[in-house]
Amino acid sequence: MAKKPSPRSRASKPDVKPLDEHLAALLNPALVPSGMAEAASPYLGERMNDEEAERYGLGQEPELVRERPKKRAPARESFATGSGATAESLAELLEKGDPNLREAKPWAPHRPARPEKSEGGVRFELVSDYKPQGDQPRAIDELIAGLEQNERDQVLLGVTGSGKTFTMAQVIARSQRPALILAPNKTLAAQLYGEFKSFFPNNAVEYFVSYYDYYQPEAYVPRTDTYIEKESSINEQIDRMRHAATRALLERDDVIIVASVSCIYGIGSVETYTAMTFSLSVGEKLDQRQLLQDLVALQYKRTPDFARGNFRVRGDTVEVFPAHYEDRAWRISFFGDEVESLAEFDPLTGKKLHELEQVKFYANSHYVTPRPTLLQAVDSIKSELRQRLEELHASGRFLEAQRLEQRALFDIEMLNATGSCAGIENYSRYLTGRKPGEPPPTLFEYLPDNAIVFTDESHVTVPQIGGMYRGDFRRKATLAEYGFRLPSCMDNRPLRFEEWDAMRPQSVHVSATPGDWEMERAQGVFVEQVIRPTGLVDPPVEVRSARTQVDDVLGEIRDMAARGYRTLVTVLTKRMAEDLTEYLHEHGVRVRYMHSDIDTIERIEIIRDLRLGAFDVLVGINLLREGLDIPECALVAIFDADKEGFLRSERSLVQTIGRAARNVDGKVILYADHITGSMERAMGETQRRREKQLAFNAEHGITPATIKRGIADILGSVAAQDHVTVDTGVTTPAAIGHNFQATLADLEKQMRAAAADLDFETAARLRDEIKRLRAVELTVADDPLARQADVDAGGGGFSGASKYGVAANLPPSKIHKPTDADMGPHNFGGGEAKPRASAAWKHKGKKRR
Repeated sequence: MAKKPSPRSRASKPDVKPLDEHLAALLNPALVPSGMAEAASPYLGERMNDEEAERYGLGQEPELVRERPKKRAPARESFATGSGATAESLAELLEKGDPNLREAKPWAPHRPARPEKSEGGVRFELVSDYKPQGDQPRAIDELIAGLEQNERDQVLLGVTGSGKTFTMAQVIARSQRPALILAPNKTLAAQLYGEFKSFFPNNAVEYFVSYYDYYQPEAYVPRTDTYIEKESSINEQIDRMRHAATRALLERDDVIIVASVSCIYGIGSVETYTAMTFSLSVGEKLDQRQLLQDLVALQYKRTPDFARGNFRVRGDTVEVFPAHYEDRAWRISFFGDEVESLAEFDPLTGKKLHELEQVKFYANSHYVTPRPTLLQAVDSIKSELRQRLEELHASGRFLEAQRLEQRALFDIEMLNATGSCAGIENYSRYLTGRKPGEPPPTLFEYLPDNAIVFTDESHVTVPQIGGMYRGDFRRKATLAEYGFRLPSCMDNRPLRFEEWDAMRPQSVHVSATPGDWEMERAQGVFVEQVIRPTGLVDPPVEVRSARTQVDDVLGEIRDMAARGYRTLVTVLTKRMAEDLTEYLHEHGVRVRYMHSDIDTIERIEIIRDLRLGAFDVLVGINLLREGLDIPECALVAIFDADKEGFLRSERSLVQTIGRAARNVDGKVILYADHITGSMERAMGETQRRREKQLAFNAEHGITPATIKRGIADILGSVAAQDHVTVDTGVTTPAAIGHNFQATLADLEKQMRAAAADLDFETAARLRDEIKRLRAVELTVADDPLARQADVDAGGGGFSGASKYGVAANLPPSKIHKPTDADMGPHNFGGGEAKPRASAAWKHKGKKRR
């Protein structure tokens, strides 16, 4: 006798109803309950006998009926083993969907009304010495034509170095439409922000990325009973730029927003954000105390420390530092109850810059809420809390109920008293008036209807957008399940991919290797931009045997180093990268390995040192960094290119090959024992582009020239204002292929010239840079696997303990279960003080019961 499977065994039948009754009836009219037979199916039925029921595994259920057709047209026998009714029902279900949802209107994105713009009507003005060259004019014309024809998706296939950013700028200038540029990470966003800022100096180019320098989200791990409290550090500079971005979208027409995937996360709704603004004009009647109350309602703070988001009062004068300004503040002077004058001044020196006729105050927080809305939201939070507590008590989960009640009541008290609380974003459903399950308000609701979305490096950016929702949902569902948050916290989430797709306006997807989704949306049609303005062509690709790849690449590296060029070597595993680095170092090669735990900031510093010549070879695992610009790199060696996978896919190979396309002598070597499909397609695409580029150069008499670009550090931009890095100043034709000693000699020459001009600050910075580069060379020559912290310490950099750990996303100490002291006084039922611990009672860190 066969053993009956236990309820927990893998083979047991799950106690889950696979389909709703109406869908089951629609798919198979033979299985319709008697009460639903007339309504759900055009068939009358008679009861099945025991033998038939047993044959179909349906049990002795009297309500199951067997089909018997009415008088009607003959059914289509579409399946060999099924009835025609089932085939028709299945076809109807696939074509028309769930019958319960057929009459429902499709979800429409929320498009709130926007106030009249006070600074509208300004046109985009492109400022550049460059003119469209190569196939840029054709690409620009085709993109403009597609926008005018209301094509929702277009693909710009632009190779590395073809000037895709300049093409985007030309499209914006010619169409005179606001734009949102989506970048895959903060580093590329900062680079794009700097480029667009230089193209449009007289327009509003804004920056919208995550304002957290460090962010540890709130989480709970049930298996180990570990609660991880939310911990974060906000970058005030980026927070200011986020406020400037939302204000510019509401006040101006000439707006370009450079954003990361942070723009699909929730911020305050347009309705409440605009409702909480107010204007002030010269000559207006207003009580000074009323102005102070209005500023406090906008989350401004009255403090003697005059900083962004604060205000101070000096007699009849009120000085306000707006949330969206960095170096300007407003001074409001009263004469009695009348606004006598408005002035803009420098908050550092107090010097008046110019007089104003009118000012408009925006909130100091995107989550600011009018008082009536806040009180209504508190009532809704109490109602949900009451319902959730009843559920937890009914199921016997008293610990979770006590935990939830304690936290929610504390938040409600804070909302009533101050209008805000820690983690206020978790109540965004009630603060914005959204229904359960609806998407939160995001930056896309601030975008005007005629905006254009450019997804830069779309093969990375689009999958990022699709991957944000699930992880966030799982984490918050656990918090809600165990009483740390109300279930409504799950509505504070990033947009689902389908919601983003419905909300975005006309889009242009920009990439050298567009993804499948973009090509499908554009129906396989793309605008090609493969001719580089410099005449550079894609590098030749050579395949060599992988059996002697290490010795072969050593000879190639020495040849490139003798010519003053740099080499990138990409391998598959961390072990292989470390062994190869040590082998090259033992043979006298100046080499460095890019660790997996190196963060973005350090990665850029390493690449800058590579360009300067502190070392000649960079070994890594995933060096297909989109936007990586190394004109000095003349050789890219790809080990084990025949090992199919993500790192050796067609898209990855094309991106990695493109790293050698900035140098006129660049070449790529694929080490493989046989040619895979990905290799063949990547080499075919590279060869196609190369032939087109060579034909264009021959037709127009163009001689290719390596890109000459000063080795400046983009980290001096908004991404890291605390970094001070001097430009190398090597702008002569010898910049490409120059050796390390030439770099140092050039820096020393600039240092002496600066000292002669009595510019001792610049001379000192150049002196420190020379010292740092020499120290980096010595450190790398001694240990090619040295961490960046050791290299910085050898170069005289900051050697103290870092604030957030190596990768700037981990706290300095490991996550641990919080003690009672960590949880605070309210851990004891909301009391004002913690009970005194005695010998009879001490917290032993036991599991919660």
